Amino acid sequence: MTGQLSTYGDDDDARCVFCGALAAGDCARCQRSVCGDCCVLTSGGIRTWAICLDCQERGGQSLRAEWMTVAGWVVIPILLLLAAAVAYVTWMH
Repeated sequence: MTGQLSTYGDDDDARCVFCGALAAGDCARCQRSVCGDCCVLTSGGIRTWAICLDCQERGGQSLRAEWMTVAGWVVIPILLLLAAAVAYVTWMH
């Protein structure tokens, strides 16, 4: 494993939206193409993702807020269904 970002995808000449250099990949938050100098790497996760400097200023290097949003989309409907089931059972008796 090297300490550098590597390019990926079909677009071999994608350019960084900040400096115009050859892009190494997309920002994990905003999906804009960034080079290795215009991004920071995430911390505290299983995988390492690149986050552009704008997104890093707004929310830091962690993707915790994004994962909490995903968890909310899963947990809230389950809790609503559970509440409806409990209400139905108590109403029937």
